[in-house]
Amino acid sequence: MSGIVAHRPATDEHPAVTYRAAGDRCLLVEYGEIALDLELNFFTIATMASLAEHMPPGLVEAAPGFRSLLLNYSPSVISQKTLVGALDELHDAQRPVRSLALAGRRITLPIAFDDSASREAVGRYAAITRPDAPNVQNGSNIEYLVEYNGLDGPQALYDAVLGTDWWTAYNGFFPGLPFLYPLDPRHAITAPRYNPTRRWTAASTVGIGGPCVAIYPVESGGSYQLFGRTVPIYDHLGRHDVFRDDPLLIRPGDRIQFEWVTEEELIHARREVLENRYTYTIRDEVFIVADHLARNAELAGEAARLRANREAAASRMAVP
Repeated sequence: MSGIVAHRPATDEHPAVTYRAAGDRCLLVEYGEIALDLELNFFTIATMASLAEHMPPGLVEAAPGFRSLLLNYSPSVISQKTLVGALDELHDAQRPVRSLALAGRRITLPIAFDDSASREAVGRYAAITRPDAPNVQNGSNIEYLVEYNGLDGPQALYDAVLGTDWWTAYNGFFPGLPFLYPLDPRHAITAPRYNPTRRWTAASTVGIGGPCVAIYPVESGGSYQLFGRTVPIYDHLGRHDVFRDDPLLIRPGDRIQFEWVTEEELIHARREVLENRYTYTIRDEVFIVADHLARNAELAGEAARLRANREAAASRMAVP
C-alpha cells in the first residue's frame, strides 16, 4: 500500500501535492516530484509559514523537509479528512512560487578550512574504520574534494564555499543540523558520502554529502566529507544570548554566508561564544524568489559548463 490519502495534480501556479498517512497521528504532505529543485523548497517553506499563521485546531506540530511537511495531529480533535481539507484550502491560497517573498535572515559564520578537529575526525576514521579509504588523502578530505569536483586546488574549493550564500532548506538528522544548498549555481560542489560512516565528528564541523553542505551541531557520527569548522550553532543550555529563546541558531529559509578565518581566530571566537561575548552577525532579510530565478537564468550557461566539468572529474574518481 502506498499510504496515499489524496493527490492533486500540478497547475500553472502550484506544484502537485500528495497526502500520505504516516501512522495514525501524522500526515506527510509532499510537493512536486522527487527532484533537487529549490523552487519546491521555497514553496514548502512558504506553506509552512502560512500554516503557522492559520493552524487548524488539533494540529500539534509541523516539521518541514526539502519538499515535504510532516504534520502531527490529534485524531480526537481533528480527523484526517478534515485536516486534508484545511490543507487544500491553504494550498489554493498560496501564491505562485515565482512571486514569493520569503521572510528569513542572513547569518554570517566564520569558517576555518582544513582545521585540526576535521583532521582528527578523518584521522580516526582512517586509523580505526577504513585504512584504505580513497577519500582520505594526507590526513584530510580536502584533496579528495578538490579532485572530485575538478578544481585547481584547495583555494578553488574554499572560493566555492565562500562565493555563494547557502540556503537552509530544512533541519534534521540531529537537532539543529541545517541542510544547505548553494544559491549561486556556479559555486555548486558535490561529493559522495563516507562508506562506512565515521564514528566521530566534532561539533560545529562543516562537510558536504551529495550537493548538500551541513554543519554538525553536536559531537556525533557522520558521513559527509569534512572541509572546515565554525562557531556553535546549537546550545540547549542557552549559555549565549543568541540561544536563550531557541537552542537552534539556523532556521529553514535562512541564508548562510561563510567568512574565512584562521583556526586561531576560530578558537578565540568559540571561546567567546561560551563566555557570551561573541557577536553573531544576523540580519533580517526578505528573499525575493523572482530575483533569484532571474539571476540564475543569466548564469545558466556558465553553471552548466562548470557542472559538466565536475561530472567529468567525478566519473574518474573512486567512490568511498
